[in-house]
Amino acid sequence: MGKLVGSITLPDIVAAHKRGDHVGIYSICSAHPFVLEACMQQALEDGSPLLVESTSNQVNQEGGYTSMTPAGFHDYLCGIADRFNFPRGRLILGGDHLGPNPWQHEPVESAMAKAQVLVRDCILAGYTKIHLDASMKCADDPMDVPLSMSVSAGRAAELCLAAEETYTAAPLDQSPPCYVIGTEVPPPGGAQRHENTLAVTAVEDAQETIDLTREAFKRRGLGAAWERVVALVVQPGVEFGDDFVFEYDSGAAAQLSQFIATQDRLVFEAHSTDYQTRDALRALVEDHFVILKVGPATTFAFREAVFALGLMEVEWLAGREGIELSNIQQVLDDAMVENPAFWQKYYTGSESSVQFARKYSLSDRSRYYWPNADVQQALARLFHNLGHPVPVTLLSQYLPVQYERVRAGVLENTPRSLIYDKIRSVVADYAHACGCTEL
Repeated sequence: MGKLVGSITLPDIVAAHKRGDHVGIYSICSAHPFVLEACMQQALEDGSPLLVESTSNQVNQEGGYTSMTPAGFHDYLCGIADRFNFPRGRLILGGDHLGPNPWQHEPVESAMAKAQVLVRDCILAGYTKIHLDASMKCADDPMDVPLSMSVSAGRAAELCLAAEETYTAAPLDQSPPCYVIGTEVPPPGGAQRHENTLAVTAVEDAQETIDLTREAFKRRGLGAAWERVVALVVQPGVEFGDDFVFEYDSGAAAQLSQFIATQDRLVFEAHSTDYQTRDALRALVEDHFVILKVGPATTFAFREAVFALGLMEVEWLAGREGIELSNIQQVLDDAMVENPAFWQKYYTGSESSVQFARKYSLSDRSRYYWPNADVQQALARLFHNLGHPVPVTLLSQYLPVQYERVRAGVLENTPRSLIYDKIRSVVADYAHACGCTEL
């Protein structure tokens, strides 16, 4: 498939924000087809661009846990866009935490070499937003002291050099890459334990990250690339875990907000904004957290919708002759128990609490199991069984918001439409916060 050709770019949005427009952009960190399809529907309705990102663990030259390379992820995304008549020019493709993370068990030389290959592959695949993250230690780094910020900045600059050389050498019909720097992010997928407080990044640390990275770029002749660094990752005080959410406190982040307002071109990127309220998301954008990353909240909404449909299936069809129920909840849990690699180190405690977390944790580790063949077969059976409109009384019981929309005639009473609407209820909050209709 052809490469993505941009219309509204990320630098355009950042520039508009720096001019005083309270606009931003949300970043969808998911490869789930229902999530991507729902997000494209939302962006079509808003008339906005759609930013989708893959992480270095999720998509890389070895396939990652999605079994997709950057080129494969690009084609996968374009295929969905074409099916939904979403203009490719409104897609922005990004790489999140691009660096040696998948190869930390290797010496730094080989890990960084593979990270450079990944960055090059992303550029060739049409990625125009690159988060440079070389903050993690490799096998031969000293284990008894933290990796210094200067070392991390130097490695990030090496990755940028690989990206710039690739873009310059290849005849690419796309915007030059823009970069995000900084690494002070929560654990991917959410915190693993309760904490009483969550430290907001100190202004001094944010300034040091900028200064050290700028100097590292300068030493490698990357002055032009530095002009395309658009955002800095910091911790604004937002986070979530299995059953808790740290709510955004604008006052606690006031010094950060005032600091970034003085920085030419730069804004903040906020990670783990999942489950924040609509008002909190809007406050983040107004406080110059222009790029809002969201992932598990979208697949959590998908799971909620599927479980609700499964309960309706039981209430409506259990005991009917010739009907084989999907047992979707049980099939999903069986797949997780059979292969615990994606959740075992995240869910701890008693057997009953772990079983509960597998279903209902806000970290939503179940998102890794929907591609499982048995789960896909159960989902297909659920859709088949609910092929006729579900009684509205059951909709009212299990999906009351969607029930109201079905009654109003703005939503079809089909499993797929109900699921899309549930996901869009999350994405719509981000669209509102980012002022997407103003873009």
